[in-house]
Amino acid sequence: MKRNLLKTLVVSCMTAIMLVGCGVNGATSEEKSSGKTMTVTDVRGEVEIPENPQRIVDLSGNSDILSILGYKVIGTANSDAYDYTKFPTYLEDTLKGAEILGYSMQDTMDVEAVMNLNPDLIVISTVQEKMYDQLSEIAPTVMIQLEALDWKDDVEAFAKVFNKEDVAEKWLKAYEEKAEKAGEKIKSEYGEDTTYLSFLASGGQFFIFDGAGFGSVLYDDMDLKKPEGMPEQSDISLPVVTYEGLASIKADYIFLIATPEDLAQLEGNAIWNSIPAVKEGKVVVLGASPYFNQGYSSIGRELLVDEIGGMLNETK
Repeated sequence: MKRNLLKTLVVSCMTAIMLVGCGVNGATSEEKSSGKTMTVTDVRGEVEIPENPQRIVDLSGNSDILSILGYKVIGTANSDAYDYTKFPTYLEDTLKGAEILGYSMQDTMDVEAVMNLNPDLIVISTVQEKMYDQLSEIAPTVMIQLEALDWKDDVEAFAKVFNKEDVAEKWLKAYEEKAEKAGEKIKSEYGEDTTYLSFLASGGQFFIFDGAGFGSVLYDDMDLKKPEGMPEQSDISLPVVTYEGLASIKADYIFLIATPEDLAQLEGNAIWNSIPAVKEGKVVVLGASPYFNQGYSSIGRELLVDEIGGMLNETK
């Protein structure tokens, strides 16, 4: 009898300790969602999620879009492409306080780390589809199909799922007006017909930004002119050219994105040094981190629009 009573007391004490621990380390009642839910439709069908989620874990790589829609994440895979342990500089303020769980192009991440954050909503892309069953046991999980080539479609896809189309429309309109204004200012200063090239130098290869990333900021958003000889981008993969192919692109100004090692290799090449824009000092050199990925981020693009005019001024 005494033995059973003692066992009951021990179990009760352990339960109390666990509950106190959850209160300290997990979410408090104020941090959790209100309890009201709504039904949304993702690529897998209907999902019941909190109406006002407070503890969102996003593995899709679109925590910036969630921020635009008014949400704050506690866990994210929006890490720097060159260092998965840190945020890209253009998202440091937006994601301050969130835990980095991996990189968004990884198809699997640490499920236990996600669980330890006690999320009330998890967002993934189709890249992480194999994790869906495990994650949906932790919290309601929404899976988004990302279009990759058209970033605005991704913003609108998120907005549709979360019933925030009006918020997205307002942000996109403001962005388009800002980009157009910045482009007009550059054209008035450098000429309507002046052409611009952006590319990533990596391992002796040159990845040309055309229909995505930095290039689409220049050409689609700011309406700046493409140079002759540009290879056309037809899918998510950036067109790749050789030194000779790079020299055949007749650009007035070049935005070169590279690591220090790749930059040194490029600057030691005779073909590169023979390119007119290079000889005239009309090259803007940018670090691979963060600029390789920045043009793929909604918030990153907005910052680029603010920065590109100043970058060009440094070549004068």
